[in-house]
Amino acid sequence: MQIYTPDEIASMLKISKHTVYELIKRGDLSAFKVGNKMRIEESEFERYKASMSATSARTKESKDLHTLQLAGSHDFLVEQLVKYIASESTGLSITPSYIGSLEGLMMLYRGSADIAAVHLLDPASQQYNLPFIRQLFVHEPITVMRLASREQGLIVAKGNPKNISGVKDLARNDVKIINRQKGAGTRFLLDSFLANEKIEPSAVKGYENEEWTHLGAAAHISRGTADAAFGIKCAASQLGLDFIPATREQFDIVFRWTPENKGALKHLIDLIQLTNFKESIAELDGYNAEDFGKIIYGNSEA
Repeated sequence: MQIYTPDEIASMLKISKHTVYELIKRGDLSAFKVGNKMRIEESEFERYKASMSATSARTKESKDLHTLQLAGSHDFLVEQLVKYIASESTGLSITPSYIGSLEGLMMLYRGSADIAAVHLLDPASQQYNLPFIRQLFVHEPITVMRLASREQGLIVAKGNPKNISGVKDLARNDVKIINRQKGAGTRFLLDSFLANEKIEPSAVKGYENEEWTHLGAAAHISRGTADAAFGIKCAASQLGLDFIPATREQFDIVFRWTPENKGALKHLIDLIQLTNFKESIAELDGYNAEDFGKIIYGNSEA
């Protein structure tokens, strides 16, 4: 078997002899002593070269991985999408920040995100999302994609012990709610329903108490720390709670195109439209994916 000196290893790897000794000291390269001289076996040298090739490949793969920033509304379908992208070795990664529809749009507008997840009802037109999007994004190249429609309503305890039948019951003295944070599309929707019933927020117990996700709000009902929450049917189903439907809303994602993210966004749109990801929606209660992946504003070649 061939035996190498540190000088020979340094020459073959085109590094300094000092670096070779550092590799030996760190344990990256195994060596043995002959007298007071260090020697490296050929098999160990080949093992080290192979490990360096693997590390180089992983580094390249990491550099090639494009991370997209998503901000906006919390939704189980978005969670599924993030997990799907991460598990399918797509070359993409999505980092979500569930901060509410309005703040998500503002982050997209400010260039702090690549994607916004939104479900905002415009009270004047009774349209979802597009009135806000058109007002904010006048010159920026954007694309709006429909993900799904979903059922929104009141989440209540199993068996509905407080006999809550609708939003008007939220003004009762014996009913306490958990609300969503300011800027959340669900809070916008609740406020719209309260206004229609001519109910002031101050008349609703717990209106000032906030949660940041549908599941977090539903958990309050499950624990008994609130009697009702306005939220999606899927959250109620996941915790075995009852649900009183109020409306079906449109949930969309908005892409803002830049030279840096153009390739990644096109890849993401292909993954959404052309793969079997849509099948996962069937597992989510309260969703309708009839228009899933449909471009409703702008285009995918922005």
